[in-house]
Amino acid sequence: MSNFFSKAEVTSSGRPVFLHNEVECHLLSGVDLEPEDHHHFTPLKSGILILTTHRLLWLHSSSATTPTSASAIPLAAISHIFSSRKSLKSVFHSPRIRFQVLVSPDGRVFDPGSGSGSSSGSGSRSVVVTAVIRGKGDSDGFLVKFWDSWRARAWESNETSGSGSGSGLASGSEAVTGTGGGLYSRDGSLRMVGVAGILRKEQQMWESTDKSLQDAFQDLNALMGKAKEMVMLAEKMRQKLLSGTSSQTSGANDEDMGSKEEMQDWLLSVGIISPVTKESAGALYHQQLSRQLADFVRTPLERAGGMINLIDAYCLFNRARGTELISPDDMLQACSLWEKFDVPVMLRKFDSGVMVIQNKSHSDDEVFARIKSLAAKPEALRNGVSPTDAAMSLGIAPAMAKEHLLTAESKGLLCRDISPDGFRFYINLFPEIDPLNIYFVKDYGICSTWIKAVSTSG
Repeated sequence: MSNFFSKAEVTSSGRPVFLHNEVECHLLSGVDLEPEDHHHFTPLKSGILILTTHRLLWLHSSSATTPTSASAIPLAAISHIFSSRKSLKSVFHSPRIRFQVLVSPDGRVFDPGSGSGSSSGSGSRSVVVTAVIRGKGDSDGFLVKFWDSWRARAWESNETSGSGSGSGLASGSEAVTGTGGGLYSRDGSLRMVGVAGILRKEQQMWESTDKSLQDAFQDLNALMGKAKEMVMLAEKMRQKLLSGTSSQTSGANDEDMGSKEEMQDWLLSVGIISPVTKESAGALYHQQLSRQLADFVRTPLERAGGMINLIDAYCLFNRARGTELISPDDMLQACSLWEKFDVPVMLRKFDSGVMVIQNKSHSDDEVFARIKSLAAKPEALRNGVSPTDAAMSLGIAPAMAKEHLLTAESKGLLCRDISPDGFRFYINLFPEIDPLNIYFVKDYGICSTWIKAVSTSG
């Protein structure tokens, strides 16, 4: 049955679209999903199994094509995970992970988010699903994180946070309004008064501070968890700012709108909620990093006009990854893999050796038309165009503008003049000169315009 699993959205580069507060935990390649009784669904062969804090995701692993959808199993629908048993027989077989999934009456995986059935899945039957790991991967590590994610029940955090805040407020108000007199506190312990009470209170404060510092720094995972919470908070604020901007009236203050856009830019670059790491992706690290990078650079490319320097993209990507930094070699290898994937971006190398990332839909003809229009202005006809002039006109970095000017020269649109002041580019007049009558000047065309501009300056 092809409709047994829930459908999950996939980005244009083949990476899964994660839910709110969902974080990727581990990844295995070459995984088959099979039913134990061979009747509930058609086995899924040779795919990528991704474990997140909310779901199990299975994607086709073909490198020639980009998957358009993924199959998902919510962790809330899993009722039991079987422990792995080591035996002599298991040595000669591929590792297997078995788990029990609740099935709704309509024959699909029970999905608490869909609203069908009860929240606990009562009245639903169960099916045992086997994940056969045929690729190279840490199946034991995957099973450990599978247990941890299932027991953590992170998908319930949103619901419990709402109810928990109310109870916390009630208990807080109760503590404030409680009776404070007497020698005994609310829990029955003896109150300390006088100098002894002050010393005891000071000691309790230092013990509390010391415990907080130990909890914060003894475990790096705790720090990472706090960082992820800050990224999620930034994402919520960015969404609120975006929704507020769309509802603004036409008479809004320009200064306020500018500050909101600046705040959106800062929040946009705070971080990626679930960065691909070597620990989670394993042997597929560069492949998954390449797909995530293709998704990430779409926004910077839109703002840069369809092309961005590889060094700038590297800085933006590393800043967004927070503590999970990547090396320049990893970045270059991830970009090189785009040729094998059907992604909307590509890596381009100019003749000078400068490498950039650009959209596949990006056209140099549009850039050349703007450069030619700039070079045809009277001031440019007299003094030429420098890379700085082109950078200001195109809204890009001077290094990128210089590459565009050199490319336009190779196409025969411009002529280059090298002087102690640097490079100057002029409009190419040779196409309008008649080889049989080189002294004849037409009354129209760029050559006539150049003569008028030069004679005016004289």
